[in-house]
Amino acid sequence: MTVLITGGTGLVGTRLLRRLVDAGVECRAIVRPGKELPAGVTAVEGDLCDPATLPKAVEGVSAVIHLAAVLRTPDPVLIEQVNVGGTKNLIAALQAHAPEARVIMASTNLVYGDELSRPAREDDPATATQPYPATKIIAEGLLRDSGLTWSVLRFPFVYGDGDGHLESAPGLLGSWGWHPAATMSLIHHRDIALAMLIALTGAMDGRVVNLSDDAPTSIYEIARIVGAEYKESSEPLENPWKGHVDGTLARELGFRPVVRSLYQAAAEDAL
Repeated sequence: MTVLITGGTGLVGTRLLRRLVDAGVECRAIVRPGKELPAGVTAVEGDLCDPATLPKAVEGVSAVIHLAAVLRTPDPVLIEQVNVGGTKNLIAALQAHAPEARVIMASTNLVYGDELSRPAREDDPATATQPYPATKIIAEGLLRDSGLTWSVLRFPFVYGDGDGHLESAPGLLGSWGWHPAATMSLIHHRDIALAMLIALTGAMDGRVVNLSDDAPTSIYEIARIVGAEYKESSEPLENPWKGHVDGTLARELGFRPVVRSLYQAAAEDAL
């Protein structure tokens, strides 16, 4: 099995590629000139926004893990070009050159609305309007309608392996005015790899699947664990389920997180 990864030089991709190689998966990754990949990964120079570069990348692959996306930029045009246009180009290349390939697309739990009365489930409306999640909603639809074999894995807040993402959370969430008691579903890089390996077997085909660990964690606890200050409050918490997803379906499909909580990750020095 040859698996093509897009976004292989990103925060998730670099860590996922190493684990896939260690698991014996033959990996290929689209990269721009000058970018480096982990040992054991075959590089194919290309760009999702340049359709002419994609036939060579997808030819002969058994599966694609589509991670590439633009997130934190003030440029909504760029976000749409990559997240929607790039996905459209990838799908077209697969339809023409590797129509039997399984496609696993990474998405986000930010697609859900803020006013749910429980943790977000996969069949809840995806109503986000901010540029990043809104473009992921469109990209998910393009893949579902493509005629390809597909699955969509919606990530919560990703952390671990010294990526610095968790350390940035208190400042970022504080700037957005999140209540310290608000809880947030999390996923460690180890468990992204585990979920991807399960999805590569076909167990998640035709499904949108929420990923999460077993213990949504409050913003206050995150700040304490990473040694950051966070404004305290005893005011009532509005929208208590914002940022919290229901991971039941993933477990029904065979996913069992290895890093079950942020406290476990801290105890194992895996932050």
